[in-house]
Amino acid sequence: MPTDHDALAEPVLPGDPGPEPLAVTRLVAVALDEDLGPAPGRDVTTQATVDASARGRADVVARQGGAVAGLVVVPEVLDQVADRLGLDRVAVTWHVRDGAVVDAGTVLASLEGPTHVLLVAERTLLNLVSRASGVATHTHRWTRELAGTDARVLDTRKTTPGLRALEKYAVRCGGGTNKRMGLYDVAMVKDNHVVAAGSVRAAVRAVRARFPDVAVQVEVDRPEQADEALDAGADFLLLDNMDTATLAATVARVRAREGAAGHVDLEATGNLTLDRAREVALTGVDYLSVGALTHSSPVLDVALDLDPRSVTAPPSASSAAPSTAEEPVRRP
Repeated sequence: MPTDHDALAEPVLPGDPGPEPLAVTRLVAVALDEDLGPAPGRDVTTQATVDASARGRADVVARQGGAVAGLVVVPEVLDQVADRLGLDRVAVTWHVRDGAVVDAGTVLASLEGPTHVLLVAERTLLNLVSRASGVATHTHRWTRELAGTDARVLDTRKTTPGLRALEKYAVRCGGGTNKRMGLYDVAMVKDNHVVAAGSVRAAVRAVRARFPDVAVQVEVDRPEQADEALDAGADFLLLDNMDTATLAATVARVRAREGAAGHVDLEATGNLTLDRAREVALTGVDYLSVGALTHSSPVLDVALDLDPRSVTAPPSASSAAPSTAEEPVRRP
């Protein structure tokens, strides 16, 4: 991502590298193409009604309380828009960082620069921050529910196409953790793989032979399958769609074998809800994986408020004369 904003405080979640920069660059480029048309694109309303030399200030404001995520992509959106329009880049002042839990009305960032850049970037910027903050807020609810247990909430691969890096970062901003980024970094042996390979043992051996560098997880839905998976050499187990009693029995069965084999990570998944989260965590599993974190989180309402008193343009630009209103313009 561009480094023009490096002199300012970074908004990235403390201790986190943030989403992969190339993924952010690609995501923003595609999002802007959708909104403006192929690069450089155009905003026919802003470019017709606002003088190209006008400058202004705007605040990014949380309309709802929640956990913040996605601020890290704001400079990329602003910089790509500025480059497309051939205008100066926008200066950003950060008031909070990703991962902060804020009240409604909190100003997240203040922007100052060409008014064209502010208005053209607005919807793309808000879409990404609102989406990421919604995921972080939902994850934060699960994190609070699991407080005091040894379990953590995990995401899955059920992400929005093109948004995986951002959505998984948002899960981390909400206090959750990532399971695997894709099909390439962890092997997960499920029932169809067992059918194709002939057995759990054969499937695990095949992965070990072809991709010795990856961890191997095996899905089980009955306690006795856990023994088969451990005998086959699985690194961790996915305990799928088990009721609480069966889950507890399976955890006890696995833990009883750990003296010789060492700790085995156990992940509960399937039909997990917030009202059941704590009882599942107390069975002794290490993780609860929740696809809904990324596929069903509502967005957090975030807005861009342009201060009309800040908009400046040459006196001849009468068609773009600034408003005399005293309150910032609140746009949907």
